[in-house]
Amino acid sequence: MGKTVNWGILSTAKIGREQVIPAMQKGEVSRVAAIASRDQATADKAAQALGIPRAYGSYEALLADPAIDAIYNPLPNHLHVPWSIKALEAGKHVLCEKPIALNAKEAETLLAARDRTGLVVAEAFMVRYAPWWQRVRALAREGRLGRVSAIQTAFSYYLDDPGNIRNMPGIGGGGLMDIGCYAIATARYLWGSEPVRVAGLVEMDPAMGTDRLASAVVQFPEGHLTFTCGTQLVPHQRVTVMGSKARIEVLIPFNAPPDAPCQILIDEGRALGGLEAVTESFDPADQYTRQGDAVSRAILGEAPLEFPLEDAIANMRVIDAVFRAAEKGTWEAP
Repeated sequence: MGKTVNWGILSTAKIGREQVIPAMQKGEVSRVAAIASRDQATADKAAQALGIPRAYGSYEALLADPAIDAIYNPLPNHLHVPWSIKALEAGKHVLCEKPIALNAKEAETLLAARDRTGLVVAEAFMVRYAPWWQRVRALAREGRLGRVSAIQTAFSYYLDDPGNIRNMPGIGGGGLMDIGCYAIATARYLWGSEPVRVAGLVEMDPAMGTDRLASAVVQFPEGHLTFTCGTQLVPHQRVTVMGSKARIEVLIPFNAPPDAPCQILIDEGRALGGLEAVTESFDPADQYTRQGDAVSRAILGEAPLEFPLEDAIANMRVIDAVFRAAEKGTWEAP
């Protein structure tokens, strides 16, 4: 392996075509060398549109390419673990979309495969590589906010198409798996600890059988995360990090535009409504580019992987606990 990592893209999924591939193509040490589909014509079309050198009409053919160092897996949730394990067994490192698995038990089979092969496996939570999130974490940890004891997160969109994979229960659909996972991951990122217990409420869509509204209270040693995520609500996202001295609002916390500045508000509470809040603006930065290069550098041995597979499994345990808590009507330990 040289100074760059040759990536193969496992499927022509929308998130890959529209966000991750163009971003990784701008990376310093990431090169998108091939893409695969279950259909050769589909792979050829995507490769031509995106300027990718090679296209394969099967996933197996991509994994057999000796020139490919690593695989990005944006397949539907139920295929994350099976195809990531196949990639590892083919000698490829893996960057897999979130959530890493259908549940923590399944994720542990991927951990066993990683340990068996000795290769890098990372979960694609791109927000942790965004400069504005890194700034929020730094401000919280250096005491600018005082004692941070509450994080409030809202994340929603409207999608009622039963043919969309996010609305299919058998393959890991639903809002908690798709977007609620971000609320959990960012709170764990900011506090650097794991939750103690979880309470949850889940409303299921009666026709599609997926969770369309989920809310949770997640108790951490440092304080409380409260979040609501919904797949049949007005599109919205916001994170508020609250301390004893100040609070921070992350204005576009998750789907930040790669080509426009991003902002956070720092409010010391001197005027209601945040009228005297200070705005910090960040130059355009593609969090997917930064994620790809961070994982590539770990593969190249140039830097440690900050968020290893164990982190992904810990996040999955909290998701599992929210579902259990909602079903039982009790507090559950992750």
